[in-house]
Amino acid sequence: MMGHSHALSGVVGWMAVVPLVQGTEFLGLSFDLGPGEIIAGSLVCAGAALLPDVDHKSATVTKTYGKATEILSDILNWAFGGHRMGTHSFFFAILMGVLVQALALWSELAVQIFVFLLVGIALQGLGFGMDKNRTASGIINALATAAITLTLYSVGVNYTWLGLAVAFGVVLHFFGDMITKMGVPIFWPFWKKRVGQGKGFVTNGPVEQKVVTPLLTIGVIIGSVYLFDWPTILPDH
Repeated sequence: MMGHSHALSGVVGWMAVVPLVQGTEFLGLSFDLGPGEIIAGSLVCAGAALLPDVDHKSATVTKTYGKATEILSDILNWAFGGHRMGTHSFFFAILMGVLVQALALWSELAVQIFVFLLVGIALQGLGFGMDKNRTASGIINALATAAITLTLYSVGVNYTWLGLAVAFGVVLHFFGDMITKMGVPIFWPFWKKRVGQGKGFVTNGPVEQKVVTPLLTIGVIIGSVYLFDWPTILPDH
């Protein structure tokens, strides 16, 4: 799927699991998710849902931070065997989840930096910016990302679940690509066969543009209505 579809799937995916995990504990982590955690988790998942495509030089995530992500893309493309190979596997999802969770336990500053990076990727994937002017788009994205990250920090969002959200977003990317004709080798490096290859729709074709993306957009709207207590959030007049 295209970047915007992956990003939307991350938002919808997080919103869908919030009612299931709310008030529960998993692997020693407590899920007490208020409005801040719902918003933060949606953006984190949206950004994470774009991470596997960092192995492609033209992907949204690769272009988000200029030379830094372009160089990272070249390294990961080589290390994981090319596009839609190792970065599209459960191995990569677990690796990213463990690394990010370790950061979350190690340093609050590292958490905020990683959240900033993921929010920036999410906004880029969701189409926040101007395609014809990359410089202006980059500035707008950075300002919006900083504002969102600082706002989430100021309201005291608890990011103990960050690693799990990242792993979940990465896995959502796999399912998005598995329903396209290319498929993904989710069991790499143990089994390199692409699951779903030749059985789905064409990336950025009519099905994605006219069915998948609109349904995901509707899912975001429904999730927003269901999860947020708008009468208490909106100011009284």
